[in-house]
Amino acid sequence: MTVWEDVVGQPDAVAVLTAAADAAADVVAGRPANLGAMTHAWLFTGPPGSGRSVAARAFAAALQCAAAVGPRGCGHCPACRTVLAGTHADVRLVVPEGLSISVAEMRSLVQVSARRPTAGRWQIVVIEDADRLTEGAANALLKAVEEPAARTVFLLCAPSDHPEDVSVTIRSRCRSVALRTPSPAAVAEVLERRDGVASELASWAASVCGGHIGRARRLATDPAAREHREAVLGIPMGLRRFGDIFDCADRLVKSAEAEASVVNESRDTAEVDALKTAMGAGGTGKGTASATRGTAGALKELERRQKSRATRTQRDSLDLALIDLMGFYRDVLVAGTGASVALNHPDRAEDSASAAAAWSPSSTLRRLEAVLWCREALRQNVKPRIAVEAMVTALYQG
Repeated sequence: MTVWEDVVGQPDAVAVLTAAADAAADVVAGRPANLGAMTHAWLFTGPPGSGRSVAARAFAAALQCAAAVGPRGCGHCPACRTVLAGTHADVRLVVPEGLSISVAEMRSLVQVSARRPTAGRWQIVVIEDADRLTEGAANALLKAVEEPAARTVFLLCAPSDHPEDVSVTIRSRCRSVALRTPSPAAVAEVLERRDGVASELASWAASVCGGHIGRARRLATDPAAREHREAVLGIPMGLRRFGDIFDCADRLVKSAEAEASVVNESRDTAEVDALKTAMGAGGTGKGTASATRGTAGALKELERRQKSRATRTQRDSLDLALIDLMGFYRDVLVAGTGASVALNHPDRAEDSASAAAAWSPSSTLRRLEAVLWCREALRQNVKPRIAVEAMVTALYQG
C-alpha cells in the first residue's frame, strides 16, 4: 500500500501530486527535473469530507519518501510512516482547535519553516482549515510564501465553498489542487478495506454521508452517530404542534453539546494532567514549590483553549445536522418533481415522498432557506439556541 491509498476517488489530483513529488526528488538528488511540476506552495480545495487534509499529508509523505526506486510515496519507509503518523521532525501540522489561527502561532511557525530540514528532504508546513487564518496570521504567512526558503513547502487546505476566505494574495502564490466529492462506491470500498466494515453497512453509510468520508466512517462505526442522525431527520415530519418547535430545537442543541463533550472530555482531562505533571505537580524534591507557582496561569490559558475547541466542536456538530436537514428538503423537491436523480437520504425516501405530497414546492424552498439562514447565523456567532429556534419555527410555519 502506498501513501495514496486513502486519497479516495481523486485520480487526477493524485497524478498531479505524484508528478510533483517525483520532480521534487530529482531536485533533491541534483538530477534534471521537471521544474514545472513542483512549486513551493499548494492550496488544496474541495467540499467538506473530500479528503483535503488526507491528500496534503499524503503529498507531504511523498515529498519526504526515502524509497530508492519507484514513484514517491511508498508508504513503507520510515519517512512515509512518520509523516502519516504525525511524528516527522520536518513536517509541521497546523490543526486549528479554536475558531481561528492566531498571528502568534503563525509567526512562530514561519520562523521554524525557514530552517533547513534536519532529518528529511524538505521542511513542510501543512495548514488545515487555512480559511481560519486571522488577518494578522495571513499577513505573517504571506511573507513566508512570497520569500520561501529553498527547501520549504507550504500545503494549505480550504473548503471549496469558501476558498475566498483565504487571502487572494496567498491564493495567487499557490498552485491549486481541486478535489471532488468521492463516489459512494469509492467511499464504501475504503470503509471495507481500511476499517473492516461489513459490506451492507458500508454501502448504506456511503449512500447517506454526502460524500464525506469521515462522516461515513463514523456512521458505520458509531451507533450514537446513527441515533443522532435519526433524531435530526425526524424533525421535519415531527413538527405537528407549535410546542414541538422548542422541544426539537432543545434536542438539537443539547445533542450537539453532548457530542462536543464526548469528543473533548477525555482529551481535556489528559491535557490538564499532562500540564500539571510538567509543572511539577506531585513532586517532593527541592524547587517543587517554585516550579508550581505558574500552574494557575498556565491552567487558565489551557482552559481558554479548551473552551474555544469545545465551541468549535459544538458548531461543527450542529453544522452537520443542518446539512442533513438541507439534504432532506432537497430530497422533498426531487420527489415532488419526479426527477430520476440520487437522493441524499435514500433510507428516508418514504418521508420525502409524503412531505412532497403535503407541501408545496415554494413552502419546501422556504424551509430550505431557513436552514441556510441558520448556518449563516452560526457563522456570524449568533447564539446557537436562538438561531436553531428561529430555524425550527420557520420549518413549522413553512
